[in-house]
Amino acid sequence: MTSEHKAALAAGRIQGLAVRRYLEALERNRPRRGRRPSAESLRKQLNDISARLKDADPLQRLHLIQHRKGIEARLATGTGPEDISALEKGFVAAAAEYGARKGIDYATWREAGVPAEVLRRAGIHRSAGA
Repeated sequence: MTSEHKAALAAGRIQGLAVRRYLEALERNRPRRGRRPSAESLRKQLNDISARLKDADPLQRLHLIQHRKGIEARLATGTGPEDISALEKGFVAAAAEYGARKGIDYATWREAGVPAEVLRRAGIHRSAGA
């Protein structure tokens, strides 16, 4: 394998990783139906769980502990959307070449949830036939 081939493979892996991370972040931050609980509401639930743990039987205690861990994890990550600007920059740098190599067109990127503005900055445009 030539050094050029190895470099091309490495570049492809880096581009694929940038695209994957950005798409995963978009999915995590996709708007969901319903209201998201506030941090205050989550803390109130934690207090309720702590009070219920005192009188819980072993099976209830198990479920309450798991529920508490889930709430604590939500509080640790915050209730707002994450900042994906760094991932977006990586996507913009990699997406056009990655998409050309893999045969991914504008409509496919859009259906996957990538905003039109991000595609424009990446240099991915609608084809003449679309």
